[in-house]
Amino acid sequence: MVSLVKQIVALKSKIGRKIKNTLRSFKKNIRLNSEQKFLELCFCILVANTSLMKTKKIWDEINKGFIYFSKNSLKRKLKKLGYRFYNKRTNYIVFARKFIKEIDAELKNKNESSIREWLVKNIKGIGWKEASHFLRNMGFQNFAILDRHVLRVLNSYKILDGILPLTRKNYLEIERKLKRIADRLNISLAELDLHLFYIDTKKIPKK
Repeated sequence: MVSLVKQIVALKSKIGRKIKNTLRSFKKNIRLNSEQKFLELCFCILVANTSLMKTKKIWDEINKGFIYFSKNSLKRKLKKLGYRFYNKRTNYIVFARKFIKEIDAELKNKNESSIREWLVKNIKGIGWKEASHFLRNMGFQNFAILDRHVLRVLNSYKILDGILPLTRKNYLEIERKLKRIADRLNISLAELDLHLFYIDTKKIPKK
């Protein structure tokens, strides 16, 4: 843990300002309307096991089609654009449409953990990682996004011992470990996450 903390301290002088600007841009998303927030959720459904860059390109191309296309039209469009999981993710997105207003209302819940629990319980295709990603993109800063990049860094620094299945119990336990690191650095989990992502990719994600 000590060596990772030292690396992040060194990185803060290099990319700290860019990361804070990115987090400020995420905070603005909470002012989006319910349909725009739903589109952000669609991005988080799509990006699982897919590159950010490819997902962003497809997401931009389809845009409001995630709300208005028929199931078959959306499926065909995703397939045409070369999206690998076009069948299953189309089903998830079409199912989630009925929650557009509820998602917006739930984001006003003062208990952040309850919002995440609600998303995982009610939205197909949204697990702990995807819910945390969506909430980070909505400006929440108290969740960890345990994607492959973050997990790879944690394993390389021996903070984890191998890749664990991301059950609720395991996810929250790893998140607690990251919270201890974030507290030592006096930063939020969201800020820590972006540093860890950068360590593995040399990029700061914009979504």
